[in-house]
Amino acid sequence: MATVEASDSDGKGEGVETSVTYYRLEEVAKRSSSKEVWLVIHGRVYDVSSFLNEHPGGEEVLLEQAGADASESFEDVGHSSDAREMLKQYYIGDVHPSDIKTENKKPPKNNTCKSFWSYWVFPIIGAILLGFLYRYYTSESKSS
Repeated sequence: MATVEASDSDGKGEGVETSVTYYRLEEVAKRSSSKEVWLVIHGRVYDVSSFLNEHPGGEEVLLEQAGADASESFEDVGHSSDAREMLKQYYIGDVHPSDIKTENKKPPKNNTCKSFWSYWVFPIIGAILLGFLYRYYTSESKSS
């Protein structure tokens, strides 16, 4: 764990000091019990221990991701803007920069193909099939 203070100036001579605590991924990994649950989401570390009983998806979902990078799982679920806002109250620091560099050596997954099929092709095929079924049933009722 390391703490770094940064000064932010807005050009008016007033500086705001902020303190960022950095955590190593090994330290986050140790916080994976039902008593202490830390998650990494987009390079930020969150202590969600007090949120376990309140999580709409159940505490098991958080415990599965405890002590690890949960960014992909967090995005896959499609959390609302309210959930993202709520996440701020559990923020405790950032992942140490040296851990982020080693973490990003893996090539990013390409989700373009997945989103194309799920958002466009399947609904179009479904609509075409429904159209054919509608025509079939309406033409059959006219002939009887």
